[in-house]
Amino acid sequence: MLKPAFSTVACPEWTLRTVADRAVELGFEAVELRTFGDGSRQFACDPALSSDSKVRGMFMQRGIEILSLGSSVRFDEPIFPPVLGHFLHARERSVREGKRAVDLAVGLECPLVRVFGFEYPAREGRNAALGRIAGRLSMVLDHADKSGVRIVLENGGSFSTSQQMLELMDKVNHPLLGACYGLGAGVVAGEDPAAAVRSLGARLWAARVTDIKDGRPCELGMGELPAEAWVRALIASGFDGPLVYAMDRAWTPDAAATPPDGLLRAASKAIYGWLGATETGGAGTRAIGGAAAARPAR
Repeated sequence: MLKPAFSTVACPEWTLRTVADRAVELGFEAVELRTFGDGSRQFACDPALSSDSKVRGMFMQRGIEILSLGSSVRFDEPIFPPVLGHFLHARERSVREGKRAVDLAVGLECPLVRVFGFEYPAREGRNAALGRIAGRLSMVLDHADKSGVRIVLENGGSFSTSQQMLELMDKVNHPLLGACYGLGAGVVAGEDPAAAVRSLGARLWAARVTDIKDGRPCELGMGELPAEAWVRALIASGFDGPLVYAMDRAWTPDAAATPPDGLLRAASKAIYGWLGATETGGAGTRAIGGAAAARPAR
């Protein structure tokens, strides 16, 4: 059974304690914590700003899993200078940031780190760009070896469709690399999300869902994206990873003034509805596919 989660891009002003408390209240089983690395003050809930044990304990006490660590790591920065730059390969920023994200995930006991391949310039040949991006990504994957952490590549930029993602993943050819497919980016790229599920198959380790209307976040299932069809396709495929509701409120100025609670509550209700969930009992016991999980009533 897939695990409903939400990303903290929906609530950058919340503290980590608030994120954990609201996850319980809103009926989510897990979260994705967004990080910008050491020293960043972009999000109040950036886990890099607190001790690993404190963050881990905070969520564990509430029965909420930290299933994914979202990062800004991308591996497409051109090599400069063209010749000497190759000898500085191991010191490139994206590799350092990727390794640090893995270390943070280890401390949080978080199984997945989300990264991007992203874009390559038109003046550069595709094979050269693929080689450069794959090489950097491979170094981070080697760092993750035997750590218990896996890396998921999110679709976007030059790798927006499942086939483009698979091309890079095949180039890397590493057992710790899987896919994180986001509904919005796939639709913008013109791909049928259900076809993407079939294409990625067992290599799909995380999924992201959102919805928009007139360019703004809206209640899940009430907008222009095929959110329900996407989630049902995941269910039908037997997908058992995190399904992350990613309301990009942090990047949408018009939505920033709107408290996130309403959309997060609506997302929880929609996802569990699509899962065939029922809520029974005064304590809010939720039964999903025969398995019951106690949650406070919403």
